[in-house]
Amino acid sequence: MRPATLVRLALAGSRTDTARVVLTALSALLATLAGLAALTVLAIEKPPGDAWAQSEQYHNALLREPGLRGGTAFALLMLMIPVLALAGQCARLGAPARDRRLAAIRLAGATPGQVTRLAVLETGMAALLGTLVGLGAYLVGREVLHRPDAQGRLALPTDVLPSPAAVAAVVLGLPVIAALATALMLRTVTMSPLGVSRKAARERGPGPWAGLLIGLGLASFLAVRPATYQLKGKDELLGWLVPLLFAVGALAAMIGVVIGTGWISYNCGRLLRRHARRPAALLAAGRLMADPWAGSRTFAALLAALIFGGGAAAQRAYFATKDQLDREQNRLAGVDAGADPFYLSTMNLVDAAVAVAILIATGGLIVALVEGIVARRRAYAALVATGVPRATLSRSVAWQALAPAVPAILLALTVGTMLGRGLVGEVSTGVSSTEICDATAALCDDPATREQYTRIVYAPAIQRAIAVPLEQLAWLGAGALAAVLVTVGVGLLFLRASTALDELRMT
Repeated sequence: MRPATLVRLALAGSRTDTARVVLTALSALLATLAGLAALTVLAIEKPPGDAWAQSEQYHNALLREPGLRGGTAFALLMLMIPVLALAGQCARLGAPARDRRLAAIRLAGATPGQVTRLAVLETGMAALLGTLVGLGAYLVGREVLHRPDAQGRLALPTDVLPSPAAVAAVVLGLPVIAALATALMLRTVTMSPLGVSRKAARERGPGPWAGLLIGLGLASFLAVRPATYQLKGKDELLGWLVPLLFAVGALAAMIGVVIGTGWISYNCGRLLRRHARRPAALLAAGRLMADPWAGSRTFAALLAALIFGGGAAAQRAYFATKDQLDREQNRLAGVDAGADPFYLSTMNLVDAAVAVAILIATGGLIVALVEGIVARRRAYAALVATGVPRATLSRSVAWQALAPAVPAILLALTVGTMLGRGLVGEVSTGVSSTEICDATAALCDDPATREQYTRIVYAPAIQRAIAVPLEQLAWLGAGALAAVLVTVGVGLLFLRASTALDELRMT
């Protein structure tokens, strides 16, 4: 098959195929912007001087201080996770119709390898289009937002660019990852001239071995503080060990929670089948047990955002406790000075990033649920034809979404909070001393008389455990649950159209 023919066939399809390409390109665009923003932060050069020298050309301390740029870049990279999960959900939109189209191409004489290359090329070209548009938006935004103030300071690092190799890795690497993911998803699908077949799923439900990955993630975060103490002074070793522990721990915990959702879905289905008496719950139980990994695919982006949000909530609780202790110590020392609100203000930006991630994950939830309803429209139409009320099917869809979602949300928030508390479990301050002059300003300023009016006030050491941020975790859980409910509501709108009896005649 010639390359031109391959490209033309990859771009052919219905309106659903066009929507899949557009949504995949949009997801790649968002991921490109997040990746290039992280690389831009890392591209800021350290100014000459000691290790505490700051880049004074920026307003925000997150960009000025070299020690904070790594965390800022890490937070931006974390935003790529829900975006990439959204891309994965968009790539599955209309997958049954696409598989039937590929089977028809097989009937026309294409080989299995050519059919697989068609699907891979479609996703890769859509992602490449999105990354190229994202690169253009990044370059245009860099010029538009480059507005120094009167002191020459910048709000964003628009004066630096990542290296060409790093930009190429993002722009070209994301389409390659998308293409490989598509090839991986097609491994269980066989397109033959006789139609589309899938390998049978295993009858036994998923095991709870995902807990091992969660334990590995928690152990990696718990090892950060001991490693920092043991390797104090070995900056080169700490420079790669600590980021490695963070990356391995976060990735293992996220994969463990996402995979664990499959185990949760299967066992929720078992419990519903054993104890439920209503048809809606029994239908949902059968579906949950037949495809327990659907929950992992559907909630992956949302759970990743919640893990990040739970960790951020634990860090906010640490900074709030530290701020309170600093104020108490200043008051005991007789100093009228407040604590530094910088870190608490920074956590506001982190919370905003978590909110954006949850919003993006909600889009992925909607795409996944609608895709599942449309893919099973003939089965739903057959149930309606046999006398099952549409209201029963609606409640079944709600059960299928909410039954695994609630425990999965609780698990994600718990794991995220434990990761955050693994870094900092308590706050302590040492004994401090402050000189206070009990006289007029003239006597205190005179070196000859200052000493006789000066006294030293000692503030005792304070140690306090960090409270669990239940209120913020409750808000995160409520927001995630609201996102699931909105998704169910949107899905039910498509359910009525998908249960028309005409669907029984669709191929």
